[in-house]
Amino acid sequence: MQVTGDEELLYAHVAGDPDAFTALIERHHSHLWAVAVRTCGNPHDAADALQEALISAYQTADQFRGEGSAGGWLHRIVVNCSLDRLRRNKLHRIIPIADPETAPFADPSDHMAGVDLSLSIGDALHQLTDEQRAVIIAIDVEGLPLAEVARRLDLPVGTIKSRSSRARARLARLLGHLVDPDMDVGGIVDARAPQPT
Repeated sequence: MQVTGDEELLYAHVAGDPDAFTALIERHHSHLWAVAVRTCGNPHDAADALQEALISAYQTADQFRGEGSAGGWLHRIVVNCSLDRLRRNKLHRIIPIADPETAPFADPSDHMAGVDLSLSIGDALHQLTDEQRAVIIAIDVEGLPLAEVARRLDLPVGTIKSRSSRARARLARLLGHLVDPDMDVGGIVDARAPQPT
């Protein structure tokens, strides 16, 4: 009997089939790579995060409970490893503090503000639950429609909407300090500002 389904391949790997895990990863590699690159923001960190995720999935395959799809399970592992990589990078990054006497000569093409924003967003994403993070990455980073996210994570569309809504509300609170009060952000309300009743 030939094993064809993702879950069957994962179970076959757990049972000792030496080729099953490779077959499973070959099916999902392009998608997993894209998730890692979009989450990490660069191919170097994405490669490290994907490698860590695949090692983790290989070693913990026996913990797959079958509550969702094997593809969704792999997706969540890649998202989590990518976010862990972002957090580790933040701990080891050295950011020079501008000297007031040399600040006028700062390079305007310096993209440290963008790095700081990415790190703030990475930290905020890490504070979401794993389930919320997987949904937000799929919808807002990958740009997938709700129905596709529901299919990949093997969840009802209503659950995806609920997790997305809760995650966005939490992100708004966590990232409210980044909102410029003078900037029109398309109806997004500054989470720090008192709301009219």
